[in-house]
Amino acid sequence: MLVKVYGASVQGLSAIPVTIEVNASRGIKFFLVGLPDSAVKESHERIVAVIENSGFRFPSRQIVVNMAPADIRKEGAGYDLPLAIGILAADDKVRLDKLAHTMMLGELSLDGSLQPVKGALSVAIKAREMGFEHLIVPEQNVREAAVVNRLKVYGAAHIGQVIRFLNEDVGLAPLDVDTRAEFYARQAEFDFDFADVKGQAYVKRALEVAAAGGHNVIMIGPPGSGKSMMAKCLPSILPPLSLAESLETTQVHSVAGKLTGDSSLIARRPFRAPHHTISQVALVGGGANPQPGEVSLAHNGVLFCDELPEFSRSVLEVLRQPLEDRKINISRAKYSITYPCSFMFVASMNPCPCGYYNHPTKTCVCTSGQIYRYLHKISGPLLDRIDLQCEILPLSFEEMSRAVPGENSASIRERVICARRIQEQRFAGITGVHCNAQMTDRQLHDYCALSSESSALLRSAMERLQLSARAYSRILKVSRTIADLDNSEDIQIQHIAEAVGYRNLDRGDWAER
Repeated sequence: MLVKVYGASVQGLSAIPVTIEVNASRGIKFFLVGLPDSAVKESHERIVAVIENSGFRFPSRQIVVNMAPADIRKEGAGYDLPLAIGILAADDKVRLDKLAHTMMLGELSLDGSLQPVKGALSVAIKAREMGFEHLIVPEQNVREAAVVNRLKVYGAAHIGQVIRFLNEDVGLAPLDVDTRAEFYARQAEFDFDFADVKGQAYVKRALEVAAAGGHNVIMIGPPGSGKSMMAKCLPSILPPLSLAESLETTQVHSVAGKLTGDSSLIARRPFRAPHHTISQVALVGGGANPQPGEVSLAHNGVLFCDELPEFSRSVLEVLRQPLEDRKINISRAKYSITYPCSFMFVASMNPCPCGYYNHPTKTCVCTSGQIYRYLHKISGPLLDRIDLQCEILPLSFEEMSRAVPGENSASIRERVICARRIQEQRFAGITGVHCNAQMTDRQLHDYCALSSESSALLRSAMERLQLSARAYSRILKVSRTIADLDNSEDIQIQHIAEAVGYRNLDRGDWAER
């Protein structure tokens, strides 16, 4: 008897349907073909125990299982459930009525309970696309998969529930979640607020500009000046995620296995802060079993690198291409996949190895050579990709002791949202451009025209600071954002002046003061 059961394989962010064909005939052998990896091959022993522990007998017949298409490698334990159901169906223990309309995935424990798998959201999207009516997933994955509409998603805790559902239409009920209401209810929940940051008006303004235009920013200052705290406050002033952005972000985290059992759509922009000992693969993704890296987990959010010079030089250099292209292409001998990585890059660093260069009250003990080597751990091409460079000075006792709170994040966020609306109207109909930081050179020419006075000021700054062509475009993009915050149609001379003021590390005399 030939039976077909449907599962899926996740490659990158996309799911590829896998048809599991089970044929039972005379004999006593078991064959599994279709390019399975070791984990899938081992599923035979698990499935035998699961069937026995669920009150059935493993069929004493020759079982041939083919996983099509055969040119795609089947990896992981997520095929346990469809394999077990297919074997039982081939032995007439499961009815065939619903199998043609049902996709399923899940790892099985020896007692028949289902364990969570990665990529359930991608599988749900593919199931709806292919016209399946039902999707059965482990109970821990049901909320993330249920965000897909026009598809009945069932969460099962045990294979016995799946068997009863397929045979008797009992045991499981589709999860009905009002994902939109949950999504919008959780958008305003933040752990950090700029109202808790005293002083540092210059840095707050720089972060507001960065948030308004999606720009990259680096903060340089001594220990304890508030760099990390202000970076953690940045998500609270970013525009809220749209449903489309949230779905794509949730899909990345689903594939990486980062979602918890009570997760549905991610409502807040991600904030990822990897330690400086991170490897290249962990940062950009890949590995023997390819997974998204930190740059992809920060998609539509913030990637924060604290103590930037402490990162390996080779690790920092792999950031250059993702910062430009906003996607990462990973090519290996056995696979080639693409992950999205459109993120705001935020970094912080000390001005020298001891941390107290330019400190108003503490003396730096570093030599000029040590300071030079420390600052030049970050390459010029990487610095050119950072739009705003801000120097932070520590607060005095009088500033810290003031009881007056700073401006809260909600007020700053309103200005940022207004500036983003202007940019959405400007780039309406242009694919892949949503904010000023994503403008191409042609769009810079169209939307960043300068008056003669502004052009003369920028030319003078370029010559004095010896800025690169990439730094020139960064200044124009930041100027456009500052003009949007002022609700100005044209870039004024004060907008250029403020943008040039955010290129602190480009000043040739910065490390000589």
